[in-house]
Amino acid sequence: MNDLGGVGSPPSLNQSSATNGMNGSNSNHCEHVNTSAYIYFILYYSLMFLVGLVLNGFTLKVYFCRAHQQTSSSVTIYMKNLVAADFLLSLCLFTRILNYASSSVPIRLLYCNFGASTFYLNMYASILFMGYIAANRYLKIIHPLGTHFLQTVRAAHIISTATWVFLLSMTTTYVLLSLLTQKQLPSVLLTVSCDVLHSPQLSLLYKIIHTFSASIFLFVLVSLVVFYYRLSRRLSLAQQRQPASSSSKKLAKSRRNMLVLVSVFCICFVPYHLVRLPYAFLRRRCSWSQAFFYLKELTIILSVLNVCFDPLIYFIFCKSFRAQLRLRKMFTVTEAPMIAGTTERKSSDGRMSTSNNRKTLANVSLKQNSEL
Repeated sequence: MNDLGGVGSPPSLNQSSATNGMNGSNSNHCEHVNTSAYIYFILYYSLMFLVGLVLNGFTLKVYFCRAHQQTSSSVTIYMKNLVAADFLLSLCLFTRILNYASSSVPIRLLYCNFGASTFYLNMYASILFMGYIAANRYLKIIHPLGTHFLQTVRAAHIISTATWVFLLSMTTTYVLLSLLTQKQLPSVLLTVSCDVLHSPQLSLLYKIIHTFSASIFLFVLVSLVVFYYRLSRRLSLAQQRQPASSSSKKLAKSRRNMLVLVSVFCICFVPYHLVRLPYAFLRRRCSWSQAFFYLKELTIILSVLNVCFDPLIYFIFCKSFRAQLRLRKMFTVTEAPMIAGTTERKSSDGRMSTSNNRKTLANVSLKQNSEL
C-alpha cells in the first residue's frame, strides 16, 4: 500500500557528503539522483491538487448535497465511494508537495509515516471501486432486470464498507509497525529518503503489501479486459442477427462505456504497476536506483491523472449525475429571465407577479425531479 521505500526524495549532494563523512565505509552508498527535476514535480502535483479538489469537490456536492438525491442504485453507491477516494487522494497530494519542497525532518516523518500510506490507500480504493463499477455494468447486461444479489443497493453498501475496512486495516498495520520499529532520528537528518526508516520487519511487510497490492490490481485489470471482451463478443453476435435492433445499439453503448473505463484504468495504473514490484525488490541495487526513482515518479504522475479522468466516468456511467447537471444548467438558464420578468411586473402587478414566477419555478423543479 505504501511507497515508503524511496517515496521521499533521494539525498541531495550536500547531504550525501555529510553521509559519506559519517559512513565512509558504507558499501551500500549509491549514486544520488539529480534533484533539479523536483520543481517540475512540485508544479505538476500543485496543479493536480487544485484541479482534483475542484472537480471532485463539485462531484461530491452533486452526489451528497442535493436534496432530491435520495434514491440510490448500486452503481451510484460505488460512484460515491469512488469520488470520496479521489477527493481524499487529491488532499494527500499536499503532503507529497511538501515532501519535495522541504527538507524538514518533521515533514519527512509526517510524509513517510502517514502521507504516503494515505495516498496509496485511496489509490487502491479507486482501483477497486472502478472494478466494482465495471462488474455492475456487466451484470446489468447479463441480468437486465437487476435480479442478481450483487446488483442490489444492500450488496453495494456491504462491499463498499468491507473494502474500506480492509484497506484501512492494511494501512493501519503498516503505519503502526513503522512507528514502533522506526529508527532513531539522527539517521534521518542526513538523508531525505524514507528507506532509512525501514526496520527489517517493516521491509518484509513492505514487500508483502506490495505483492498483495499488485495482485489486487492484476485481478481488477484482468476482470476489466474480460468484461470488455465478452461485451464485444455479445455485440458481434447481436449485430449478425439484427444489426439495427435496439439491443445491438444498447450493447454498442455499453461496450463504448466499458472501453472508456478500461482506457482510463490502463493509462493511470498500468505503467505504475509495471515499475512497482521491480522497484520494491530491486531498489537497493545502486546501478538501478536512479533509473527506478525516475520511472517510479513518472508513473505516479500518470496515476494521479485518475483524479481528473474519473469525473468523465461519473458522467458516462451514472444517469442521475447527468440528470443533476442538466437540472443545474436548466436553473442557470431559466432563473435569469424569470427574475427579470418579476422585476418588470412588480411595478404594475405588485406581489402577484412575483408569486406567479415562484409557482412557475416550482413547477419546473417538480417536472425535472419526476424525470430523474
